[in-house]
Amino acid sequence: MNKICTFMKSDYDKQKMLLLPDISIPQGSDPRVATCRGKLQNRRSKLNQEINKELRLRAGAENLFKATTNRKLKETVALELSFVNSNLQLLKEQLAELNSSVELYQSDSTDAVMPMIPLGLKETKEIDFRDPFKDFILEHYSEDASQYEDAIADFMDTRQAIRTPLRDLSGISLLFRYYNQLYFVERRFFPPDRSLGIYFEWFDSLTGVPSCQRTVAFEKACVLFNMGAIYTQIGAKQDRSTAKGLDAAVDSFLRAAGTFRYIHENFTNAPSMDLRPEMLEMLVQLMLAQARECLLEKLDLQSKDNRSIDICLDLAQEAAHLADCYRQVHEIISTEAVHDYVPYSWISLVQVKKEYYTGMAHFYVASGVLHKEASQMSATTKDTLQFLHAEIASTQLDIRLPKDDAERRLLGRAHLRESLVLHEECQRQHRMCRELRGKQALAAVLRTAHKTALQAYADNENEDDFSDVLDPAQVQAATKFQLALTPPDFAQYRVNDLFRALGPIAIFSAKRHWTAPRLVQLHRGRTSDGFGFSVRGDAPVIVAIVEANSLAEFGGVKEGDFIVAISDKDVKWSSHDEVVTLIKNAGDSLSLKLVTPMDRNYLKQPTKSSKGSISTHSSSSGVSSGMSSPSGSMAQHKNRKGLNWIPFKRHSSSREGKDFFENVILR
Repeated sequence: MNKICTFMKSDYDKQKMLLLPDISIPQGSDPRVATCRGKLQNRRSKLNQEINKELRLRAGAENLFKATTNRKLKETVALELSFVNSNLQLLKEQLAELNSSVELYQSDSTDAVMPMIPLGLKETKEIDFRDPFKDFILEHYSEDASQYEDAIADFMDTRQAIRTPLRDLSGISLLFRYYNQLYFVERRFFPPDRSLGIYFEWFDSLTGVPSCQRTVAFEKACVLFNMGAIYTQIGAKQDRSTAKGLDAAVDSFLRAAGTFRYIHENFTNAPSMDLRPEMLEMLVQLMLAQARECLLEKLDLQSKDNRSIDICLDLAQEAAHLADCYRQVHEIISTEAVHDYVPYSWISLVQVKKEYYTGMAHFYVASGVLHKEASQMSATTKDTLQFLHAEIASTQLDIRLPKDDAERRLLGRAHLRESLVLHEECQRQHRMCRELRGKQALAAVLRTAHKTALQAYADNENEDDFSDVLDPAQVQAATKFQLALTPPDFAQYRVNDLFRALGPIAIFSAKRHWTAPRLVQLHRGRTSDGFGFSVRGDAPVIVAIVEANSLAEFGGVKEGDFIVAISDKDVKWSSHDEVVTLIKNAGDSLSLKLVTPMDRNYLKQPTKSSKGSISTHSSSSGVSSGMSSPSGSMAQHKNRKGLNWIPFKRHSSSREGKDFFENVILR
């Protein structure tokens, strides 16, 4: 494997230049590296294809069964349906087994640690955007589509690359760049009133069932889901035997939870089960629980060498709180809307963790109560201990705060006994799940915890004392950690609009309409004073006033027209001053290309609602910041009236060009 990686880094660029000059792999994606995770994802892709094939066969058989009246044919179709359903069940079981392969995503550390639950990526099919985009550019924008072939190819290469992202920050960056590019592509090529015939098809991460939609929103949600999935894989891969690795794991799980919450809040009516609100909420709570688990491990790691009574009680409260978190996850995952779609090993592992950390809470309380300095507890420690035993049932040991050494030993043994019972229950549940039985790291963690609790109980056992038959009170949960979800930071990964040459996106977008570009040529004589029009605004400049009986009026210039070109120069992105300069330098002959907006009068001051409708997502993604728009440029004219408002009026004598204004239209 090392030899392969060395070849990739040193010689691949040279080979690519000689043999494959037209192929480039975007940063953050490398489909050639055959890692264990890559092989797993490849198997997932093949299973998705097989499931899709069986689903189509079943749909056809069901339609035939409903349509035919032939009894013998119905019996044959019914038999085929039973075979297809059996095959589907087997394929879904294989996919569930893949989703249960959590060990491939875990850290390479030799220390036995509790495994985390990562998510696999959603698979998608390749899409050819060339013909739909080129047709739309020609039809809607009236531009030469061949000039945008490179931009379309770059976009398609980026989408192809996101199918195999690396499991690191470069892979995350690639997905963010593609997501932000979708902001521009959606507004350029996907009008709200028609379809281009482009369908985005993605396979469910958990069930393998394909879903297909025409909306870019579905594509965005699936890309975000894969971002969250990679964050879970990064978090599970961290070395949790060090404080640095635990901090990185917490950050990754919080980012995953924030991503899933963002999908939940911003995308609705998803056709895929893994994007449904119930599933996303379960994933958010699961990632939060795993983040808390890492924080508990860090607290345990930092206090392992010198553990005081207070730290033991803090660990007990945190462990009890973590057990409550997993109890909530288990309640959500057991609901009908979620239970049938997640791997059984996930449900079993969540249940094991719930029992495990409840047992650890009792063990930590016992460690504090039986501590060598427990007879000299401070007032704060006594208050904490009373809080931990705040709720005592009639059948439980009625000791909130031990009064002497005998009660301390009695209370400590009761908690150790309860911890032993819970750890034995963990091992039983571990053996009950076929997928979990093969997880050696999990088995080692459970054995170690049980052995430690058993040894502590044996060290404090008194053969002549039979008073510890009552169970201790449940450990009250509390936490000092306040977790905050980390939503996707779109502004961190800014991209350039691949189709920027089409013009400012606030005007030249798929939802806006304008007339076909027309060429207007204005020629003035030596006795003429001006062209007779005024302009204002930036990118694009707009014709503000056309004087009556002027050259501009006779040439076909209209108030509200956008100037898109002067002579052979495209000015859709040009500033007011640049356009004015071009008009002045044109001399007595001016050639303009103009378009007339059909769905809005841009000379009127925009209302608050119209400003907000230009882009509802630019603030969160940051991909369109810095763009000019009519509303923004008109607001500027208010403050810079002397600079941006230049009427081309007739003068009685001088013709130095100072009075020439800029709006010219070509037809």
